[in-house]
Amino acid sequence: MAFYHNLKNYEAQKAKSIAQRLLILRKELSVSPGAKRAPGSLVVGSWNIRAFDGGRPRRDESFHYIAEIIDKFDICALQEIKKDLKPLRRLVKLLGPNWSYFVTDVTEGHAGNTERIAFLYNTNRVFFRNLIGELVLPPGDLINGRQIARTPFFASFQAEWFKFTLCSAHIAFKAAAGLADQELRRREISTIARALAARAKQEGEVYFFLGDMNIDSPQDPTMQALEDNGFKAPLFGPTNLAGGKHFDQLAYTGEGQRTDLLSHGKFDWRGAVYTPDDRDHYEPIAAQMRGEPYDNWPSKYSGWTTHEMSDHLPIWVEVMVDYSDAYLERFI
Repeated sequence: MAFYHNLKNYEAQKAKSIAQRLLILRKELSVSPGAKRAPGSLVVGSWNIRAFDGGRPRRDESFHYIAEIIDKFDICALQEIKKDLKPLRRLVKLLGPNWSYFVTDVTEGHAGNTERIAFLYNTNRVFFRNLIGELVLPPGDLINGRQIARTPFFASFQAEWFKFTLCSAHIAFKAAAGLADQELRRREISTIARALAARAKQEGEVYFFLGDMNIDSPQDPTMQALEDNGFKAPLFGPTNLAGGKHFDQLAYTGEGQRTDLLSHGKFDWRGAVYTPDDRDHYEPIAAQMRGEPYDNWPSKYSGWTTHEMSDHLPIWVEVMVDYSDAYLERFI
């Protein structure tokens, strides 16, 4: 459960405002699809949290809202973590002492965008299996002589009977390496998926390939690159705030173990926090942060909120991890 004890350190009106919105958010989360999880299941999440926190510093309340959402997962991959790690450490602290994390070094260079990737996990439900690394391609798999623009990050975990490896990636958005935008994305996804599928087969365990893949549509060659390499890819619908783009994906292999998908979905936090009805409330706050009022605040508000939460929606899958009954039945 996310921690709330920091609220007592805020001025009374500020604590009241955050608590009121947290109650609304908790209610929204409690009735969202997948809230009633099955016994013996694991919830895996993925979220691109916009420039966390390398742009305009987020408000205190935003950290609480982000933590409340992540707390509903057992393990979550985060993309677009920036160079300064203090915001990430603060977020993990708000999740409570039963949460731990891993984070990559910064990917340097223009294409890397000084980004990190992180895994946050609830140690009451998941434990780390001491394998962690970044996916580095052999010479024959390089894309026009280059590695993946933002190095994919993987780590191995276990939940009850279920052994699995997560590989998180933020696929290139703009063209590089002499390729068109979509072709570069397709090549990156295909190359990563092929490498992960080979590892899954060799090791006999499930691999999750998740993250911001910048896929426009389920009919795109970029999505086909996942499926052609043996990944099962549930459809989440559009995950960008503007709608229409299926950027975020959470796919998995079926190698080695049963992978029973119980449910999957996305969560739109705009029904609880930074809602359209909150626009007038935040106008003077935004003006104070900026040092002057925004021109045409109604048109700027939506974009402003993406720097507080994100311009992506979090996604998740729920899979079965307790196969005790099936194991015992083998002896009967």
